[in-house]
Amino acid sequence: MNMKNTSFTKSIFVAIAMLLASVTGFTQKYSNEFLSIGIGANSMGMGNATVAGINDVTATYWNPAGLANIPNGDGVQLGAMHAEWFAGISKHDYLGATIPMAKEGRRLAISLIRNGIDGIPNTLSLYNDDGSINYDNVTEFSAADYAIMFSHARVLNVKKGKLLVGGNAKVIYRSIGQFANSWGFGIDLGAQYHINKWKFGFMGSDITTTFNAWSIHFSEAEKAVLEANGNQVSIKSLEITKPRFTLGARRSFLFKKVELEPEVDVILTTDGKRNTLVSADPISIDLAIGMQALYNNFLSVRAGVSQFQKSKDFNGKETTILRPSFGVGLKLGALTVDYAYSNPSDGNNRYAHIVSLLFRMRPKEKG
Repeated sequence: MNMKNTSFTKSIFVAIAMLLASVTGFTQKYSNEFLSIGIGANSMGMGNATVAGINDVTATYWNPAGLANIPNGDGVQLGAMHAEWFAGISKHDYLGATIPMAKEGRRLAISLIRNGIDGIPNTLSLYNDDGSINYDNVTEFSAADYAIMFSHARVLNVKKGKLLVGGNAKVIYRSIGQFANSWGFGIDLGAQYHINKWKFGFMGSDITTTFNAWSIHFSEAEKAVLEANGNQVSIKSLEITKPRFTLGARRSFLFKKVELEPEVDVILTTDGKRNTLVSADPISIDLAIGMQALYNNFLSVRAGVSQFQKSKDFNGKETTILRPSFGVGLKLGALTVDYAYSNPSDGNNRYAHIVSLLFRMRPKEKG
């Protein structure tokens, strides 16, 4: 085997060892970060500025209160999304469904989110006992995160405007092949208030604080390999996801057949300093700004910016960078097709194409 292949094999081994060791520590920041990526090309095309105006099945993620704004006449709504980035290495998928209850303004929903990397080489058994290399020992595994959400939303009676409330009970399962897995549980609560041409939104994610309990499963031989490379292997560990709050406002402007809907969201994280627009401890603040233009209830064009971060160049000069997003949507009868060009990962110009579908199964009208 040549030197190039040897270096490549060692690089894979180190990457896997670091990946496996990363779950053994107790951490509070960036836990369950896959749930910060977003779902639905319609919302991601607006730069994730959607907490006040979301009103379809994807509201289970952004603000479950928005489910209550879906008319009973829309019947069952089904949603799906697929996105890939890093040349297709990482995949982000979503499936969701919502059904109306007997009373107008009340809905139930269920959704599933998966974020994962498949086909990762397992080189822990690459070397035989005599030190020789045996590629037949190399297998593959997946590192994947799953979240399933059960949602309920309803409209509350108020003197003016319309008040919608909703919540999620979510179960989180994360796995790294056969080596480690965790279970977590959390609660989200949301609200929307509509009055005249204004919509206001509030979303509290993980309001009870979400705990992920990890279990580590290594054979004695695998532990020996990891420890020989400086990795400490724990049996169990715990991750904590602290609450995250989003406040938003959206207004509608109507120009004949064109309706403009700008929205501004303020995002507050509570797990300490982050590289955001306002970085503080324990609360950091960021913005998401988006605009949607809807033509004749058929064609939607969207744009937005989010993830404001501070960056320094080689001269030490600090600048603010942000993540732009663009999108378009077509409503074709009961089917809506949305596309977004955005960066759902880390804001480093690694853009992804995001496609999502929304299908309405309207009940048959009585003759």
